Amino acid sequence: MSPVIQEDVRARLITDGPDPRLVPVELRHDPEKPGTVQVGLPGGVDWAFGLDLLERGLRSPVTRDDIRVWPCGRAQVVLELHSRDGVAVLQFDNAPLIRFLTRIHAVAPARPTTAPATATTA
Repeated sequence: MSPVIQEDVRARLITDGPDPRLVPVELRHDPEKPGTVQVGLPGGVDWAFGLDLLERGLRSPVTRDDIRVWPCGRAQVVLELHSRDGVAVLQFDNAPLIRFLTRIHAVAPARPTTAPATATTA
């Protein structure tokens, strides 16, 4: 059994204020759930969605359920998360996301193609 792959990154939380603020985000991939990626946000909120959504969102806009992912210029990607409590918009540099995906593919190249989006609070 492969270990859980985790990547700690920083994202810009986009708000209606003048400047986005940097927030810590934890990316996780559990080999027990091979087609799913988990995104841990500050405040104990975790989102889980299909790994393919993140991969495709690096190249072109994609939407599934309450999640949108799209490239922003050549070096960034935006992740938009909708819930009953509102919308969170996070902007990531591509490099840590690509590094995370590369680590996943190195240990588990075959996986299911879709997973439903879910949000949980700790």
